Amino acid sequence: MSSQQAVAAVVVLAAGQGTRMRSATPKVLHELGGRSMLGHVLAAAQPLGAATTVVVVGSGREAVEAHLAAVAPGARAVLQAEQLGSGHAARVALDAVPELEGPVLVVNGDAPLLRTATLTALVDGHTAAASVFTVLTAEVDDPTGLGRIVRDDAGAPRAIVEERDATPGQRAVREVNAGVYVADAGTLRRVLAGLATDNAQGEQYLTDALAPLVEGGAPVAAVPAPDPDDVLGCNDRRELAVRRRTLNDRVLDELMRSGVTVVDPATTWVDVTVTVAPDALLEPGVQLRGTTSVATGAVVGPDTTLVDTTVGEGAAVVRSHVLGAVVGPRATVGPFSYVRPGTRLGADAKVGAFVETKNAQVGEGSKVPHLSYVGDATIGRGSNIGAATVFVNYDGVAKHHTTVGDAVRIGSDTMLVAPVTVGDGAYTAAGSVITEDVPPGAMGVARAAQRNVAGWVRRRRPGTAAADAAAAAGAAAEGTAGSRPAGDTPAGPAEPGADHER
Repeated sequence: MSSQQAVAAVVVLAAGQGTRMRSATPKVLHELGGRSMLGHVLAAAQPLGAATTVVVVGSGREAVEAHLAAVAPGARAVLQAEQLGSGHAARVALDAVPELEGPVLVVNGDAPLLRTATLTALVDGHTAAASVFTVLTAEVDDPTGLGRIVRDDAGAPRAIVEERDATPGQRAVREVNAGVYVADAGTLRRVLAGLATDNAQGEQYLTDALAPLVEGGAPVAAVPAPDPDDVLGCNDRRELAVRRRTLNDRVLDELMRSGVTVVDPATTWVDVTVTVAPDALLEPGVQLRGTTSVATGAVVGPDTTLVDTTVGEGAAVVRSHVLGAVVGPRATVGPFSYVRPGTRLGADAKVGAFVETKNAQVGEGSKVPHLSYVGDATIGRGSNIGAATVFVNYDGVAKHHTTVGDAVRIGSDTMLVAPVTVGDGAYTAAGSVITEDVPPGAMGVARAAQRNVAGWVRRRRPGTAAADAAAAAGAAAEGTAGSRPAGDTPAGPAEPGADHER
């Protein structure tokens, strides 16, 4: 029987307070690599195909139950009202499913580095040994604080001894209990009912289940984990940081083996929920989070954060922060742009330097080169938005939409006061405040005529550098006025709209 068919239930022990985390957040809900610790454990166990998943909750019950509803709605939360040890917690779980029969996987909820392959090996070893109780172990360099595996002369497991109850000789053992077990449900119920509390903490230890089974001659087994890191728990913020680094190193290693270029793994962070295609390039200082996906040939970074964002083939995002957006094929973003949720950039579109977008559709080949805000807007194909343009979408009460058509040229420093539409092929003059629709092919001009007040600086700012410069310019002009060729007159003002940013 395969491991996918050999587990009847998964029991996750997640009721502990986690006092060493020094946090109002329950320990198992602290996050690393895009998931909570509990989420990582559930994800590792899910491929085993158990029909029943029971999560024992206690401290921070409401928060843990709400999290379960979001990430594992099929899991059943069972309350351990008083935390009386891991053995008591396992018994509470089994009491909640009295009809359960067959092998049960029991795992701690604070082991975020557990991998499905490790659990599969444990289940397979349990089945192959025809065991009624099998413990996952690991050989570690520093076993401080961990339960030791005591074996007999033939190498068979005899007991699991917590450090506080261990003898000096037992404390020297480097093979430790991983806190993960596979046991026959009926056998486990029977042995848990007989657990004593004669230990330093006065609790019922699940680890004490092994010794009475050995004494009774029942078949038991111990399966070593292939990687000791898999079994490491997380008890405080320092350990959380170390586990986060280990997890991230694993993710990056898999990406690089698959054909992704990671220039500087030390400064690149990628959640386990992210997908990156071969031949993508991740520059230093990149963070990819949530459901982000990066396609082949895309370049991300340096110094870029993408959250829940899709980046198309051949696109580039540099020194920017992008949330909940779609960056189309060969589109470019940045540097120093803030692309907010609801933004969709078409193929070959551009959002340039110091641009902010929100709920904006930017059509194929259209450009917002720099220093602009585009919010609640639809921009057609092949349009250009001049520098310092603002899509004025908020009237103090509600948000309004702006539509810019195909092949439009918005002059620099234009205010588009929504709701407003600029038709296909239209222009707006630089510095305009557009409050009415601009028909297709028209020029929208909405600015006051310029008025020059002659001599103002001389009268109002005498003795300043500006006044001296103006006087010098006037003297020079008088000196050359008589030598100007016939018909040579100063150029008139440019036609409105001639000053578009490209």
